Amino acid sequence: MYALIEFAGKQFRVEEGDSIMVPYIGGKVGSKVLIDKILYMDDGKNKTVGNPTIKGIKIDGEIDSHGRGRKVVVFKFKRRKGYQKKNTHRQEYSMLKIGKLGKATDSKAVTKKAESKTAKKKVTPQKAVSTKKAITTKKPASNKPAVIKTTTSKPKEAKE
Repeated sequence: MYALIEFAGKQFRVEEGDSIMVPYIGGKVGSKVLIDKILYMDDGKNKTVGNPTIKGIKIDGEIDSHGRGRKVVVFKFKRRKGYQKKNTHRQEYSMLKIGKLGKATDSKAVTKKAESKTAKKKVTPQKAVSTKKAITTKKPASNKPAVIKTTTSKPKEAKE
């Protein structure tokens, strides 16, 4: 039995009892975490695909430990310009221990939401019909007289 979950913007394949390394979660070691974004679930007999998530299923987790990853070097440079910047950092993470994979105990809330959605009537908005007609106006012609440019050319002198 395994599931594909989404946690902190990343996807993980988990089974019961697995430990996964996720981005840092602000919480004490030993505190419980509820994972409700399950994308896919396979229990050996049935395979369930979410659209985008599976409703009514949750996974319990527990924060096992916190830590910092390996040092990451960030090096920026521009060639032929003499520009070089070196920076490093260590990313923080949390280790989660995956507990039971199963259905949510709050199934009544899920069914009430489904019933309330079907009970609502669909209201279609009507298009607004404008009664005003667009008025187009033409600009009057300019009263200025047209200017005609004349060019005078000198007669070419004959070459000797």
